[in-house]
Amino acid sequence: MPPDDLLPILRADGLTKRYGKRTALTDCDLDIPRGRVVGLVGPNGAGKSTLLQLCCGLIAPSAGTLAVLGAPPAASAAHLARVGFVAQDTPVYSALSVADHLRMGERLNPGWDAGLANRRIAAVGLNPGQRAGRLSGGQRAQLALTIAAAKRPDLLIFDEPAAALDPLARSGFLRNLTEFVAELGASAVLSSHLLGDIERVCDYLIVLCGSRVQLAGDVRDLLATHHRVVAPGPELDRLSAEAEVVWADGTGAVVRAAARQLPAQWTVRPVELEELVLSYLTRAARP
Repeated sequence: MPPDDLLPILRADGLTKRYGKRTALTDCDLDIPRGRVVGLVGPNGAGKSTLLQLCCGLIAPSAGTLAVLGAPPAASAAHLARVGFVAQDTPVYSALSVADHLRMGERLNPGWDAGLANRRIAAVGLNPGQRAGRLSGGQRAQLALTIAAAKRPDLLIFDEPAAALDPLARSGFLRNLTEFVAELGASAVLSSHLLGDIERVCDYLIVLCGSRVQLAGDVRDLLATHHRVVAPGPELDRLSAEAEVVWADGTGAVVRAAARQLPAQWTVRPVELEELVLSYLTRAARP
């Protein structure tokens, strides 16, 4: 077995999750290396929250296998402590104060870093005596982030934590997220509808749509191997077998190919991350 620091943060083989007759995830294969900040994007109902809940051990797969940090999700108390999770809407206990949340975190987590928690609470201006129910959305998000990070986990998982925040609060949250990842030497998975947030903090991308993984890989590699081209429609049909037209309309196409595989007479430009994601989502949504 490889050393722990060489194991992927997430490995899925044929991962499937069904709720009755509805399939939320279908035959998902993933192999994500350590040390990455992973952006998970897709429309509502694509299976993003299901995938993250599977990673945290909150639900079990219907088929296939899943390993998180080299073990089944929530395999033991020690393994559970290695994962920090911030759920959608950053839930906190409204009747408890900020200080109560930190004390609870310390009681529940043997690796709790009280110094980190107190330092971060002070840095973002939270009053320890303030009840969580009276905090703003941005303050609640910062409290939830601090609690997750003070466990000193190896993996931080965020399920659209900043979706409801105003631009200033969201910017502060993302800045603190990247600071925590750097300070802890952790990996992270961030689910978001906001492609600008993904582009700002993530170096690895997963696109989910229709319950399936449409695209996964290092962001730089994906951008380097996709191009926006302008070419007559019939010429697209004559691309080499190694190239792939992801999406096309009357104005051009997004093509997955090495630059050398594209005819010299075509107009070729780099593809932007948003354009790349939308191309795969559009293709997946077609009948």
